[in-house]
Amino acid sequence: MKNKRQYKILDIIKIHDVETQEMLQSLLSEYGFNVTQATVSRDIKELGLVKKAGDNGVYKYIEPAAGNSKQNIFIDTVTSIDYAINTVVIKCHNGMAQAACAALDSMNYSSIVGTIAGDDTIFAVMRTEEDACSLVETVKEMIWG
Repeated sequence: MKNKRQYKILDIIKIHDVETQEMLQSLLSEYGFNVTQATVSRDIKELGLVKKAGDNGVYKYIEPAAGNSKQNIFIDTVTSIDYAINTVVIKCHNGMAQAACAALDSMNYSSIVGTIAGDDTIFAVMRTEEDACSLVETVKEMIWG
């Protein structure tokens, strides 16, 4: 059932401009998949779906392009980065912080103690202030050269 549902999600996002999890949940229901918002959220994460601005400027779910690494998702999402003591603050495009945070987590920086993401902001707690400074410099180089 899970595989069928996830294949249907991929079909739905190709046909419809799905802007929210609630919209995806409603469309799944129309196709006979009665699921909770938590299930939709897990499916989105497992499928690696990201949000991208459409032609109308509204963000919608898309499947990452073939060969698009998590690092590219992170690079395309981050708008600014700074730190205070051992906490790094990463600003992202609206609605993209969770995808960027998942990408950052997958990069396995050993100096990151933990991360938390909201809608457009990520907090990364580092082991030391030097680690925070180093991460900021690494990300700036990665994104802006």
